[in-house]
Amino acid sequence: MKERPILFSAPMVTAILESRKTQTRRVINPQPEGKTLQSNLDGKWLSKKFNGLLLPKIEDLPIHCPYGKIGDHLWVRETWSTVNLYGEIALAYKADCEVTRVVENESFQDEDGLINYDDPRLEKYSFAAWADDLLEGKEGNWKPSIHMPRWASRILLEITNIRVERLQDISESDCLKEGVGSPILRDCKKPKFMQLWEAINGADSWAANPWVWVVEFKVVKGGAV
Repeated sequence: MKERPILFSAPMVTAILESRKTQTRRVINPQPEGKTLQSNLDGKWLSKKFNGLLLPKIEDLPIHCPYGKIGDHLWVRETWSTVNLYGEIALAYKADCEVTRVVENESFQDEDGLINYDDPRLEKYSFAAWADDLLEGKEGNWKPSIHMPRWASRILLEITNIRVERLQDISESDCLKEGVGSPILRDCKKPKFMQLWEAINGADSWAANPWVWVVEFKVVKGGAV
């Protein structure tokens, strides 16, 4: 079992925390050309290699996907910041404004259960901004998700399934699993997912209809589990 980082926007982090998001679609890079991919009768994919990627034909065939294989873990990178919480060093997360004390992470505790300020992981970070001031926009700056180190991640996911499909083939039920719409409302959710996709990937990215990895997951750590 391996661990890999994965980036999510603040709204998608919120959806994961609220147990509304259990899927993510990521563009396959590079894109297969022509009829590289074909579907068989039971919905599985025929194995075809292209630029080092191998798509699954049967369950016991390795899946060469940049996000891993079934059973692997993904640690979530999200918008965050280091803060001062009433004199204690802490971490703030933009998605839901949660603030956690670094000492709660046992790997930072010394033999007395106190924070080990000499831990080299803390050396490059400043904990000067007050937590309340950051959350209220008075001082401090949020750090981009790409700069989140492993130790600051609060959400761990386990891959439960991986498949490949065209972006526009997403079903209404899968739009819900992507964290879009409400199961109570019976309106069409696909346009909402299209808007979300283009907001993240740019104009015309939906019209391009790329092949995508469909990664299904469950929460191992963090969220409403």
